[in-house]
Amino acid sequence: MTTSPPETKTGLRLGLATLAATGCLVAVLAAGLPVRAAESDPVLAKVNGSEIHASDVALAEEELGPSLAQMDPATKKDNVLSFLIDMKIVSKAAEDKKIENNDDFKKRLAFTRNRLLMDSLLASEGKAATTDDAMKKVYDEAAKQITGEQEVRARHILVETEDEAKAIKAELDKGADFAELAKKKSKDPGASDGGDLGFFTKEQMVPEFSAVAFSLEPGKISDPVKSQFGWHIIKVEEKRNRKAPDFQQVKAQIETYVTRKAQADYVAKLREAAKVERMDKPAETAKDAAPAKDATAPADAAKDAPKPADNKMAPAKK
Repeated sequence: MTTSPPETKTGLRLGLATLAATGCLVAVLAAGLPVRAAESDPVLAKVNGSEIHASDVALAEEELGPSLAQMDPATKKDNVLSFLIDMKIVSKAAEDKKIENNDDFKKRLAFTRNRLLMDSLLASEGKAATTDDAMKKVYDEAAKQITGEQEVRARHILVETEDEAKAIKAELDKGADFAELAKKKSKDPGASDGGDLGFFTKEQMVPEFSAVAFSLEPGKISDPVKSQFGWHIIKVEEKRNRKAPDFQQVKAQIETYVTRKAQADYVAKLREAAKVERMDKPAETAKDAAPAKDATAPADAAKDAPKPADNKMAPAKK
């Protein structure tokens, strides 16, 4: 038996030595769990008679996800299976050496168990709360907040100095094409698109830029405008009242929001009923040391739909 892990197509070795560095202790625990033997869960390998099923590989892939992202499916499966084989071999050697009796191991095992219990329960609570009705309610509330807000579609040319900006404005006044000048002279990464920033709201751009852009009528070109990024010449192409994106366009963001909010609310409810003592802080502040809720505000779920301006650097959004 060789102890060298298999080599991927990219030359990256991803056996036990590499994958163990990810700290995926849950995968270690999973190896000892019973799995059902069925045609839908075939045995892919045996190590000293101990079976490794397709479901074991699937679980390991889930736990090791980030480190496998760049691999094609076949290479990923092969490397994960190799990892599981190594894990069984080494974990058996660890059992023989009574590693499980080590205090550090016991602490890590307890932590991993608690983390797995927490993650499983929160996943269940989040899934139960994420219904179509709940997501539609969040969408409707968010849509009300953003519908009617004015948006502007504009182009701009960004240069270092006022003199450069004045010279460009003079060319434009003589009839030069704005998009072509932007491609040639603007230092903004969006110059290749003719300086097109797409649609944006006032809050999405720095104040100096927004104030001028929203005061111009479509087709008009501004005088030089100073911001923290340099000097801008702005041309407004179009104005409109903002509409909420289609539900399907933002469904993934809304689903994430509803799930995380349900989980955060559930934790807050449990914490409120628990007796928590913080020895590192005064007793009177202990009850305030609650975890932050990892959930985007409802309106943001609909607001954060992809927009053309999102990929432009200047004028950067605040």
